[in-house]
Amino acid sequence: MICNFACTFCSECVDQVLHNVCPNCGSGFEPRPIRPMTNWKGDNNLANHPACTVRNHLPVDIDEHAKFALNIASIPPIGR
Repeated sequence: MICNFACTFCSECVDQVLHNVCPNCGSGFEPRPIRPMTNWKGDNNLANHPACTVRNHLPVDIDEHAKFALNIASIPPIGR
């Protein structure tokens, strides 16, 4: 799942831990788009720009996030 500032988390964490509140910016998450495999235009495809294979782990302090998300989790992401 990806937020407006391109922070990415797995869908299980977004649903069960983060409650659809990005710990970095407070926005909601959407499914991450998939890069096209076919070279439709300008070499912008998976073959020329492969997905990253290195994870940048960003630990989330669950207690701090709960405090942060408390007042905004009930607001739909479009209204944040």
